[in-house]
Amino acid sequence: MIADRAAFIRANTRLLPVPHAPEISLHLADEATALWQRTEEELGAIGLDPPFWAFAWAGGQALARYILDHPDTVAGRHVLDVATGSGLVAIAAARAGAASVQAVDIDGFAEAAVGLNASANAVTIAASTGNPVGTDAGWEVILAGDICYQRDMTEAMVGWLAPLAAAGRTVLIGDPGRTYLPRDRLDRLAEYEVPVTRELEDFEIKRTAVWRLVR
Repeated sequence: MIADRAAFIRANTRLLPVPHAPEISLHLADEATALWQRTEEELGAIGLDPPFWAFAWAGGQALARYILDHPDTVAGRHVLDVATGSGLVAIAAARAGAASVQAVDIDGFAEAAVGLNASANAVTIAASTGNPVGTDAGWEVILAGDICYQRDMTEAMVGWLAPLAAAGRTVLIGDPGRTYLPRDRLDRLAEYEVPVTRELEDFEIKRTAVWRLVR
């Protein structure tokens, strides 16, 4: 078991600026496979999910950039960052003046990573571990980066988020055009050329959009 997740993260990452949002620094890993294997070894388990919390994925970078450039999207509002990973998008929302920011992920390491990254960027974020699908805590803005890479996950997320959008909440998705992105339910707000690591993606630069869920 890894008793101190924060210590494990500090030992296996470096605090680095995010390529497409250099105002923000995160604890990032240099190599995905090595960290993945090290996590499994330390936990004595195999078949774990990749360490999504240790990388700045394309959708999250685009969404963070959009929030930083359009702070009125979140300023003074209560925000949820779902599938938060490193907490990049949550940090951007806090930096942009959100009244409160919650960040949730099913991976307990993400909760620890968000705590470290929030501290490194001098912002306050309420991080938690769990699956928020089906819940509604009155958020005014829901932000979701890189949620469309699996069919089941996409269907569950959109099935939960669509009624919230219909009720007047702002629901924004950052995505580089992954297979299950429901384009027919989205309006594109912005597009960016986002630097990513070739170890995780098929290109070093991913054209990535920020979308608003409208139906």
